[in-house]
Amino acid sequence: MITKNEKIKVLIVDDEPFARKRVKDLLGDEKDFEIIGECSNGMEAVQAILDKPADLLFLDIQMPDMDGFEVLENLKNENLPSVIFVTAYDKYALRAFEIHAVDYLLKPFKDSRFKEVIDHFKKVYGKGEIESLSGKLTNLLISYQGGIQKEQQIESQSEEKIYQTRFIIKSTGKISFLSVDDVEWIGAEGPYVSLNIKNKAHLMRESLKNLEQNLDPNKFLRIHRSTIVNISCITELQPYSHGDYIVILSNGKKLKLSRGYRDQIEKILKN
Repeated sequence: MITKNEKIKVLIVDDEPFARKRVKDLLGDEKDFEIIGECSNGMEAVQAILDKPADLLFLDIQMPDMDGFEVLENLKNENLPSVIFVTAYDKYALRAFEIHAVDYLLKPFKDSRFKEVIDHFKKVYGKGEIESLSGKLTNLLISYQGGIQKEQQIESQSEEKIYQTRFIIKSTGKISFLSVDDVEWIGAEGPYVSLNIKNKAHLMRESLKNLEQNLDPNKFLRIHRSTIVNISCITELQPYSHGDYIVILSNGKKLKLSRGYRDQIEKILKN
């Protein structure tokens, strides 16, 4: 249990270096806080908290391999710090945050919003109500997982799922809209995916796994752990080795279909 004479120990967890630096810079003016570490992924965060418990965690939701909620699920209740979530957008998360009155920062956030969240935390901490935040956080995790399961059940019961028809790309102050049908293939690049149209790649922050779930399986197929392809763009399949194939697109691009996805060949041949 921390006392009011001690500084609040903070751990910053975000896979984007710029995002971590922004939180760190904004905390620089707050004399009541001490940054004890930074983590670039969920696994690092879990280990850091188990090794040296923090009082407050700035936690990014959307990280590759292990997202923010999975980080918390891997911690024991006694190691659970207070959390200020940081997210670009997550429909389940935002809804759950508002219901359970848990603080969050929606990227990109203004300095004034950061100050508002920090002031609220200091107020709760000053009143000795940290335990109430822990209770809210536990309820949030239960609600969040329940929301996902309910949504999945609704989708599985639906006769016809509505698939994504366009992508929204944000870059250098502008927003572009890309038709899904124009995308020839999609590749994973760390926390991003590259949408390839006429030999030009458009980066979008999203995991390949999440993206695959929103694409029509009659139009797009996963042919490799890091590749999804538009079936209509395939012109040729060439046997490669050990059960692998080379997929040739209409633009001449060659992609590998790994043996782990050989069952996709039948789907390609049916189209």
